[in-house]
Amino acid sequence: MAQRVLILGIGNVLWADEGFGVRCVERMADQWAFPENVRLLDGGTQGLYLLPFLEEADVLIVFDAVDYGLEPGTMKIVEGDEVPAFMGAKKMSLHQTGFQDVIATARLMGYCPPDLLLIGCQPEELEDYGGGLRDIVAAQIEPAIKVALDKLAKLQIVPTHGEGDKSLLADKSILRSAYEDGRPSEDEAYRYGDERFLPAEVE
Repeated sequence: MAQRVLILGIGNVLWADEGFGVRCVERMADQWAFPENVRLLDGGTQGLYLLPFLEEADVLIVFDAVDYGLEPGTMKIVEGDEVPAFMGAKKMSLHQTGFQDVIATARLMGYCPPDLLLIGCQPEELEDYGGGLRDIVAAQIEPAIKVALDKLAKLQIVPTHGEGDKSLLADKSILRSAYEDGRPSEDEAYRYGDERFLPAEVE
């Protein structure tokens, strides 16, 4: 029986480089069609709601922005038992801790995928609400996908060129092209909160 593979992108696309993992699975689905035993999932910040998907997988490949304390855009590959530790390299967001909990809970219940691969990228910017990926991080999407494809090749899983199944990805309105291209300019939108509630300057 063919191994069941879950390719998961996690993170929050609303906070700039935090969306790296989600954008990786999005691009992968644009370029590749996989056999039925491979599923691509935008896990967003769903946390424990991802447990049923892990239960059905033998192999888990995760794309994520992880703060390793390295130069922005640095990609780091982690496998096996080291994955949970690296997912919490720095608790930079709610999804980070949440996914550690997912793996720990899955292991406790006896159905965590035995084969784990984390493809992580060091973010450059996390504080730009509504912002897109910075160029140095976006440049790592294709190399990250190559790592995932190499892993699949070792499992004798060969995709075909062309659009894949997008049923488990985000709504079209927040796909990268629509989200980033539709963002107002700095002159058109205030980035730092609602001006009505900011402290007045003291003269």
